[in-house]
Amino acid sequence: MSAYQVATKAYETVAPHRVAFVGLGTMGAPMAAHLLRAGHDVTVYNRTAAKAEAWVAQFGGRSAPTPGEAAEGAQVVFTCVGNDDDLRQVCVGEGGIFDRLSPGGVVVDHTTTSAEVARELAAAAQARGVHFIDAPVSGGNLGAINGALTVMCGGEAEVFASVQPVIFAFARAVTLLGGPGAGQLTKMVNQICVSTVLQGLAEGLAFGERAGLDLNKVLEVITQGAASSWQMQHRGPTMARGEFDFGFAVDLMRKDLGLVLQEGRRLGASLPATALIDQFYGDVQGMGGGRQDTSSLIRRLR
Repeated sequence: MSAYQVATKAYETVAPHRVAFVGLGTMGAPMAAHLLRAGHDVTVYNRTAAKAEAWVAQFGGRSAPTPGEAAEGAQVVFTCVGNDDDLRQVCVGEGGIFDRLSPGGVVVDHTTTSAEVARELAAAAQARGVHFIDAPVSGGNLGAINGALTVMCGGEAEVFASVQPVIFAFARAVTLLGGPGAGQLTKMVNQICVSTVLQGLAEGLAFGERAGLDLNKVLEVITQGAASSWQMQHRGPTMARGEFDFGFAVDLMRKDLGLVLQEGRRLGASLPATALIDQFYGDVQGMGGGRQDTSSLIRRLR
């Protein structure tokens, strides 16, 4: 098994906390490593136990056989799992976090989920004398490796204030947007904007390519003007070269856009471009690109 990548980072001085991290995937593994490097006492859990053992062998800390045992004695438990059902399972399922977390403990969830499940688990936590913060992230795997994620939070202000300094171990921005669910709703806004920018970038580059332009020179020029964006600067060159074997997977974006469209229907919000781009990502999946970066939208146009 290859070693996890974690970049060097300067950490703020924060009193050491006893923390647990549940879910050591592409994002979770480096996030947990930053917590340990920042001086916190870290226990990890992963559904595939070999991943947890490999993480401990590389970084230190301890692993636990269940989410609940990982949470026992922890002040803060971080979760980063797959979807709503996975999150429910690790929080309130058999051997779950809520059964073992001490009164006053906080669960900070970095999974991208529905706002509904965030509210549901915040209420369940309150009934058990613990706390829940929904805290989805933006910045992708590189943001996790570099400890430079943007974290969008929903929950109680006092609870948020108590965990914000700890979260900064792997983040550059940690913001409270409102009550339970507000973090997830903000992540939905983020995904609407990212997907629509990528579609515009794909169309522009495909147009330039058909017109016989040198795309590298085009990007060099237009990144200096009003069209510039993070996606153009970081994904434009790789889109021009047809490189997509990295980054945020199309499968995950489709999951996220499904949550967006579901919430949009509930709110009565019109999302015509988002709905269309979701279908375009379905086309990319049909082309075998489910694990490719979201910038692979341009494949449909070539």
